Amino acid sequence: MNISDRYSDLEVVSIANYYYRQKKGSDFLPHQFQKIVAISCVLKRGDELEIWSIGNSDSSEKELIQRFMDGINKFIPTLVSWNGTGFDLPIINYRALALQINGGVYMDQGDNNHDFKYNNFISRYHSRHTDVMDFLALYGGRANASLNHIAKLCGFPGKLDMDGGDVYQNFQDGKIDAIRNYCETDVLNTYLVYLRLIYLKNQLTDEEYDAEILKVKIKLSSSSLLHWNEFLTAWEKYEQ
Repeated sequence: MNISDRYSDLEVVSIANYYYRQKKGSDFLPHQFQKIVAISCVLKRGDELEIWSIGNSDSSEKELIQRFMDGINKFIPTLVSWNGTGFDLPIINYRALALQINGGVYMDQGDNNHDFKYNNFISRYHSRHTDVMDFLALYGGRANASLNHIAKLCGFPGKLDMDGGDVYQNFQDGKIDAIRNYCETDVLNTYLVYLRLIYLKNQLTDEEYDAEILKVKIKLSSSSLLHWNEFLTAWEKYEQ
């Protein structure tokens, strides 16, 4: 008999949490047992700035991941994350494997396109994927920090009314849109910290950095969505 025939999803997760808490000292489930319910993005192209969640609240996990891969194939961007090497991308990899999704250029290490041999999305020190946390910690786990702490350290809003620990309960409550909104604020915090990083690396002048920050604020101020209004209000409070 399948365990899911005897227990609800919530009971199965509770059992797994208890098991790993006893075995590892933490009830955080291993990457391979995670499921993707939202993927949010910031896309910067020239003067254009877009912030959105892929698909909609009814999109299947396979659709979300496939559309993420399709976006990578289309734009071949610089992929920026916070702890993407340690969390987000391994989960995408495991779920793409399980759901039989073609990774396209995202998985290419030069086998299909020689340009990706020495600069691809998968290899740790390549620039097609910049894990901002990993870079700032000098690729050593002892110095890792949370996005929330670093965002607030830089004067950005950080987490609002949800963090990663709240996602599963919101999922159980059917609040997918709330999760999507939370993910959008997370990727915007990541983008803002990334702007500060490339300024630190002398890749933006003072004027260019200020202009990019202003673009974000104008984008948020033109939105009627509650989570962006709250984000902007929190940001203004930190700057006072």
